[in-house]
Amino acid sequence: MKIFFTAEYSELELKPLYELGEVKLDGWAIGLPKMPEAELMEKTKDADILITSYDDITRNVIENAKQLKLIACTRATPVNIDIEAAREKGIPVIYTPGRNSDTTAEFTIGLMLSIARKIPMAYKALKDGKFTGADEVEKVTKEGLKVDMIWDMDENSPYMIFKGTQLKGKTLGIIGYGSIGQRVGKIARAFGMGLLIYDPFQSEIDIEEIGVEKAELLEDVMKKADFITCHMKVTPDTKGIISAKMIGLMKPTAYFINSSRGAILDEPALIEALRHKRIAGAAFDVYAKEPIAANHPYLTELDNVVVTPHIAGATDDVLVNHTRQIVSELKRFINGEKLLYEYR
Repeated sequence: MKIFFTAEYSELELKPLYELGEVKLDGWAIGLPKMPEAELMEKTKDADILITSYDDITRNVIENAKQLKLIACTRATPVNIDIEAAREKGIPVIYTPGRNSDTTAEFTIGLMLSIARKIPMAYKALKDGKFTGADEVEKVTKEGLKVDMIWDMDENSPYMIFKGTQLKGKTLGIIGYGSIGQRVGKIARAFGMGLLIYDPFQSEIDIEEIGVEKAELLEDVMKKADFITCHMKVTPDTKGIISAKMIGLMKPTAYFINSSRGAILDEPALIEALRHKRIAGAAFDVYAKEPIAANHPYLTELDNVVVTPHIAGATDDVLVNHTRQIVSELKRFINGEKLLYEYR
């Protein structure tokens, strides 16, 4: 078996792959950028198995690889694979669902804490030299009192400017209760949050318990939740699902979090809500266009937003997970066993 491999990977977990065939590492696997189509076609023309993370596996690539028997994508959704072309050739496509679910769930909670407690804003203020004191100045404690480490107390003190809200006792609305959404909910419950779930594909029996409720309508989540987080794939049904109408239902004290996909949101409508303080704040890891534009209002104007550059799934643990999934799936494929991660 000739295995052409351009995916990011865990070196330790990849070792068993070398027992399955002749492995050729190239592209992203050795630190190079995405491979142009013509180069990929040339290098995969004799491959039996193609494993990638980000390279575009087009119809041309698939049809040119006459020996190709399997395509593997180390992502939760193989958007860079022409699935229809592979099906026409009878070539299974495998992927790695759940590989970054824990990582993304933890990051989502991090975004919630960051915007609720204004942590990045406070950090930036200190890095910019605000609220700091002179090194030589020493506070004197009055006789009879104990040392008090509080900073200045007035309307301009960091205690007042960065005053936020706690998570305990609040309601978290989770839109999309799949692998990531469920993990977010589990962590949030440990903080003492109640959950209000919107997911038409999950039944009440599978969701509801003390402190966890299923909402029949998306509007109910938008109206009632103190924090709203989205965990959906982009489909015709979910594109723009968080519309201007839905945003208009949110509490003025509510926060919106998105670490799934920018396309599920009416971004201009949310910008207007933030601009006019119709909601308390928002935190994003994904955007309508990526990379985010340098002149985007999130960066240049709004002070009630936390933004990160689409890194929710970026941990070394994810590489371990998807490498292990792919290698075990290849073993099943070679042994003629049922595949667990075939994309349908």
